[in-house]
Amino acid sequence: MEKLRHLVAGNWKMNGSRAMTAELIDALKAGTAGLSADLLVAPPFPYLGVAAERLKGSAIALGAQDCAVPESGAHTGDTAAAMLKDVGCSHVILGHSERRTDHGESSAEVAAKAKTAQAAGLTAIVCVGETDKQRDAGETLKVVETQIANSIPAGSTAQNLVVAYEPVWAIGTGRTPTTGDVEVVHRHIRALLVASLRDGAAVRILYGGSVKPSNAAELMAVPEVNGALVGGASLKAADFLGIAAASR
Repeated sequence: MEKLRHLVAGNWKMNGSRAMTAELIDALKAGTAGLSADLLVAPPFPYLGVAAERLKGSAIALGAQDCAVPESGAHTGDTAAAMLKDVGCSHVILGHSERRTDHGESSAEVAAKAKTAQAAGLTAIVCVGETDKQRDAGETLKVVETQIANSIPAGSTAQNLVVAYEPVWAIGTGRTPTTGDVEVVHRHIRALLVASLRDGAAVRILYGGSVKPSNAAELMAVPEVNGALVGGASLKAADFLGIAAASR
């Protein structure tokens, strides 16, 4: 099978402004020449429209950071997947550990959101990963396996699903697992996807958790790592482009 083209996705989280969105996207657009990876940015909801306008004519994709399960209706404060598609999104990040922890989202809810997103024509970036307590207890593979089994809708394909492995203890901490640890988890995820999906071998698996230019090349070279989900480093064009440039 051909090597999967890498995807480098920037999760801006709750950061930014209209001016910052325009400035950052312009800087990214100016630096994409020669990159071999696909790029995606996921700004906060209020700036998706600004981002979509600024991204017109570029190869950079637009993603959102969450969506609701219902397709529409009386759900104050929620955003439907179809609305994200309408504003120009092609992807949506679901099940990030911050959503699972801060908002109590279960894997069943993540799967329901992913199903709604896929039905609206979006690609779901489904996040999985263990806490430090689970890691210390030797439960990493068990935790990831359970999340994969319960967070991914039946019938998902390589066209509407991306999986992101983000060890919770590495997100925003500056700590990263060894490349050997990353390889073990990514190979396990690949085996699970191949066993459960028709084209599981073609689903991209991203690594996330304190990815930066200084460690990107090493992480991107790990077997079954097909790109990165980047947090803080995605807020600086030079850092984000540096990570993308490390993808070969």
